Amino acid sequence: MEMIVREIKHFDENGLRETEEVTANWMEIRSIRNESLKESDWRFMSDQSPSDEWIAYRVFLRDLPQNYDESNDAADAWNEYEIPE
Repeated sequence: MEMIVREIKHFDENGLRETEEVTANWMEIRSIRNESLKESDWRFMSDQSPSDEWIAYRVFLRDLPQNYDESNDAADAWNEYEIPE
């Protein structure tokens, strides 16, 4: 599953030079979220038994826009969420 990029690390010959924060936007989050939901649809076919973890994860994804006012907060929460195997 794809993650929302929130920082870019810049290196030079001496190692890490700086870390740049990237602002997430709702359009990107919704697009990646929709793709993630689509990629996991097979787990919910009639012949499958999805785990509670997958059910909770999909609820989390569907509710992202309603549960977070700021897109950066939603992206950070998603990046910290333990995605089921």
